[in-house]
Amino acid sequence: MRIFTLNRLVLSTALLFGVPAAAGAGGTVNPVDVMQHNFLASKISAFNGDVTITLVTSQGQERVRKLRMWSKLKDKSTESEVLIRFDQPGDIKGTGFLQIEKAAEDDDIWVFLPALGKTRRMVANAKRDSFFGTDFSYGDILLPAVSRYDHAYLRTEKLGDDRCDVIESKPKDGKTREESGYSRKVIWLDATSHVERKVEYYDLSGTLLKTQRAFDIQQIEPSRWIPLRREMVNHQTGHKTLYQLEHITRDRSNEDFFTARNLEHM
Repeated sequence: MRIFTLNRLVLSTALLFGVPAAAGAGGTVNPVDVMQHNFLASKISAFNGDVTITLVTSQGQERVRKLRMWSKLKDKSTESEVLIRFDQPGDIKGTGFLQIEKAAEDDDIWVFLPALGKTRRMVANAKRDSFFGTDFSYGDILLPAVSRYDHAYLRTEKLGDDRCDVIESKPKDGKTREESGYSRKVIWLDATSHVERKVEYYDLSGTLLKTQRAFDIQQIEPSRWIPLRREMVNHQTGHKTLYQLEHITRDRSNEDFFTARNLEHM
């Protein structure tokens, strides 16, 4: 969950020192603890990199987009700030995206459109919309708050050579359901790093909508990981999006960098 509770502190300490914290009494898997581990495993203090996004139609035609991404945690917090700027192709060059994660309330999300010359703040129910024509939604960019979902442990199984805990997550309320556009998700989490290896997304009618797979998972900090490659397939359209992160550096931008004003003037 996003509120930094005592339980979050215990989990953070467990992750930092490598202490298993996902097993409950009698060795049973606690799905909420597993999802807390997953949430924290993505919380890298700061990094930036270059991203190549390849859009592939059902006929195999490809379009390539390139962008730069910066991410960091707020001071003494697990809340992320993410800024994205598109470099290619020309029709999207200069377009920007900014997401400020906020505890106990909706995130602040802004989009800068060069053609309009101004930044537009997005409403919460736009999170289910396509992220700049990709098969990811705006709500897929950062992991959602653990507390907004009911989690159930389904099984443990191998995905390739790696053992994964398989968790089903369902929105707790209608607001979360409508904003995300998902009735449930089934998530394969690496049993060691707790990073998602595969996610199935089901639409509001309960039909499989998308599947995401993550590859080349790299440890950036102690107990903090990031996939360098992702694939998101839309089963209902046959379209897919390939994501490749490269040239990662660990520079920490100051707080003034992650602002709507800077999004317009970069």
